[in-house]
This record gives sequence, structure tokens and C-alpha cells, in this order.
Amino acid sequence: MVFSYLCSQIGARWRAIATMAQLRITHIHTRNKIMTLLLSISQYLARYTSLFIIVVAVIAFLAPDTFAWVQQGQRASVILGLIMLTMGCTLSTQDFRILLSRPVDILIGTIAQYTIMPVTAWMLARLFHLDAFMTAGVILVGCSPGGVSSNLMSFLCKGDVAYSVGMTTVSTCLSPFVTPLLVLWLAGAEIEVDAWGMFQNILLVTLIPVALGVAFNYFLGKRKDFQQIQGIMPGISVLCLACIVGGVIFTVHPQLRERGMELILLTLAVVTLHNGAGYLLGYLAGKAFGFDTAKRRTLSIEVGMQNAGMATVLARNFFASPAMIAANPMAALAVIPCAISCAYHSISGTLLAGFFLWKDTRRQQAK
Repeated sequence: MVFSYLCSQIGARWRAIATMAQLRITHIHTRNKIMTLLLSISQYLARYTSLFIIVVAVIAFLAPDTFAWVQQGQRASVILGLIMLTMGCTLSTQDFRILLSRPVDILIGTIAQYTIMPVTAWMLARLFHLDAFMTAGVILVGCSPGGVSSNLMSFLCKGDVAYSVGMTTVSTCLSPFVTPLLVLWLAGAEIEVDAWGMFQNILLVTLIPVALGVAFNYFLGKRKDFQQIQGIMPGISVLCLACIVGGVIFTVHPQLRERGMELILLTLAVVTLHNGAGYLLGYLAGKAFGFDTAKRRTLSIEVGMQNAGMATVLARNFFASPAMIAANPMAALAVIPCAISCAYHSISGTLLAGFFLWKDTRRQQAK
């Protein structure tokens, strides 16, 4: 009897263990399927970023209240902070070693970034006789650091990806100091610029999240679950950027309905010329300093593609806040160049990368 009882207890215990093991296997299998699905969605969003942003912008125009929540409180700043956190999580100690090993290249690229785009923005604002608020928006885009998606474009066109990551990192780290000073210098004569407040805002939503992301990658980078999360971060960035653009469309909806296509075409013309000048002058700067083809392409893309998401949040916080728009409805115009740049830079960057690849194909065929 005792032996039979012991056997039954042991059997029950083993069945319980087996059941728990089966549940754990099922849980792991389900989690892996979910992560695989999320990774596929992330890759899709990263591949079709510009199309997704355009679709969101159209939805926001047709149903603006859909994105009203983005403009409440500091949610737009939090969303931008999340974008910068995902950027930091992709940076490793190896990326920072590259900065130390190629200081001259990084210095040339950073100077080109923070001279070509700000000055070009100021010149275009004068050329098109933009009002003070539109001028502030265009200059904000020009004074912003390199965009995160520029690294992907450099990879697609066989550029120097390490150089791209290094430039983006340095320009982002310098942005709390350089961006407010440049905006104050170029736009301060026409509109009040809170450079100190801008410095604090960029520090909170850009530099600190990037630093946290780097710390996470340093301490957790070897864990498989963290590596899986890193795989879906591009998709998270695209979704966050789409939310920012949707929130901007909600803010400027009355102005868009009032001035319609005229306002859109004017802004698009300025953004196109600004972006194109960045690509061309960035490439020529690389040529002037004797860079090879890969580095020229990277410098072109890094100079031309800006962190328009950051510019959008700054424009909303310092030139087009709800209180400012209530006092002067035209203040909402400051965010329009930034929002259009969010979508346009992704489109033009993809086209430029494709053009560089087409040139490579033609050159190979000629041989």
C-alpha cells in the first residue's frame, strides 16, 4: 500500500512537472511567433517609411481629431524621446570607437552638417519671402542634427555606414548646444527665440534618451530577448514619427483648409530645394576633401537628411504651442515645414540611394 501510494504521488508530481513544462514550451512558442510577427511588421514599416507617413498625413487631414491626443501636454516630446531611445539602443561601444579612430572625417562632416543646412534654410526663407513663423520652421529643420534613417540610406546605397552612424551620433550629441544658438542667430531678429528653453528641451528629449539607450545596449546587449526587441525598434521609430506628423496635421488643419494647395506647394518647394541643396553640397564637400565614393555618398545623405521629427517637436513647443496659436493663429505655420520634411526626407533619401545604386549598375555594365 505504501509503495503504491508513493508511486502515485511520484507519478502525480511528474505529470504536474510535465504539464508545467508543456505550458512553458507553448508560452515560448507563442512568444516567438509574436516576436516574429512584430519583426516582420517592423521591417515592413522601415522599408516603406515614406509611404506610411504620407498615408498617416492624409488620414490626419481627413480626420484630424484622430491625432488630437498627440498635442495634449508633453506627449509629442515623450514620443520624440522614445524615438531617440531606440536610436541609443542601436549604438554600441564599437560605434564610439569609430569616432575616436576617424576624428578628422567626423569633424568635416559635422561642420558641413551645421553650416550648409542652416545657411541654406536662411537663404531660402529670404528668397521666398516667408513670414516669421514659416522662416522659424524652415530654419529649425536646417539646424537639426542628422536623421536616424540616414544610416539606413547609407547602407542601401553602399555608403560608409560606420561614418554615417558616427556623424549622426556626434550631431545629435551636439544638438542641445548648437541647434538653439543657430536658431537664435538666424531667426532671432524676426521672432522671439527661447534658446535656453530649447537647450533644456533638446537635452531632455534627445541626449538623455540616447544616453539611456546606449546604457541599455551596453548592459543588456548580449541577451537574446533584448536583441529581439532591438529588431522591432525601427518599426517603433516609424510609428512614433507618424504620430508626431499626425499631431502636426491636427494643429495646422485650419490653416491647411484655409490656404490649401497654395500653402502646401510653397512649403514643398522650399523643403525640396533645401533638401536637394544639402545632398548636392554635402557630396561636393566630400569631393573637395578627397573622400572616396562611399564617404561622399554618406556625407551627402547625412547633410541632406535632418531629424525633422525633433524640429517638429521644437516648433510646436517654442513657436506653435496652443497658447501661441490662440494669441496668433499664424503661429501654427511654424510646424508645417517640419512636418512636410518628415515625409519628404524619407522619400528623397530613398530615391537618392536608388540613384547611386543605378549609377553603380551602369558603371558595371559599361565594363
